[in-house]
Amino acid sequence: MPLHPLPHDALTMTPHGTEIRAALPWIRSMPLSSVRGLEIEIDGAPPASLSIALGAREIAPDALAAEPGWWFLQDRLVLRCPPVSPGSHRVALRFQLTVPYLPAGPDAPLTVPISGERDLLAGAGPLPPAARDAGEARP
Repeated sequence: MPLHPLPHDALTMTPHGTEIRAALPWIRSMPLSSVRGLEIEIDGAPPASLSIALGAREIAPDALAAEPGWWFLQDRLVLRCPPVSPGSHRVALRFQLTVPYLPAGPDAPLTVPISGERDLLAGAGPLPPAARDAGEARP
């Protein structure tokens, strides 16, 4: 289980711009709909635009609430934003994870704040073979 939502190889430059592959720092896989309030900053500022790639589809962060799929522990949630320059960048990620099976009160599931900040090197290296993108078709 990754303990940090931003693995060291999370920042990648692509023909589409920049992709940040976030890890799920939780004890088990979670529904994509449990991710709320997704925010990212690169070098202290939010990107001009942010979307999430789920396989061949691209959605807005707020649209995750309606997604039927899962964020498996070994998967990476692909966040797309405009290009950054090559080199090191300070990346901060914040979101809330609603845990539907843990009650926090009457009729209210537990919501856990997740955050991570790390200096990442923008590169085009391959992902580890165990990491898949959330939303990819499974065999």
